[in-house]
Amino acid sequence: MRNRRDELDLSLREFAKRLDCSAAFISDIELGRRHPSDKVLAEIARVLDVKLETLQAMDVRPPIEEIKRLTHDDPRFALAFRTMIDKKVSADELLKLANQKRDQNPKPEK
Repeated sequence: MRNRRDELDLSLREFAKRLDCSAAFISDIELGRRHPSDKVLAEIARVLDVKLETLQAMDVRPPIEEIKRLTHDDPRFALAFRTMIDKKVSADELLKLANQKRDQNPKPEK
């Protein structure tokens, strides 16, 4: 994110101003100390003129709490995760499947 901001010759303060955020918050995001909401991430992508998916792909945090919640609420997710591991489904294969599913069922525009 910072590299792209530098390419655009945007200071931290100017970037934060365009995002209606504090410079400290943006600095924390760039340093990996904080993580933006989906809404803020979409706005960052817009200001930096990059695809949202590009920024999302850079988030390497494991969504442990979300996975725990999903498997608790619906045990079929636990079975699905175990099956993926047992069948050695790669991350690339899983992402390809998710993208195909997304493309088949696009979200309605607001």
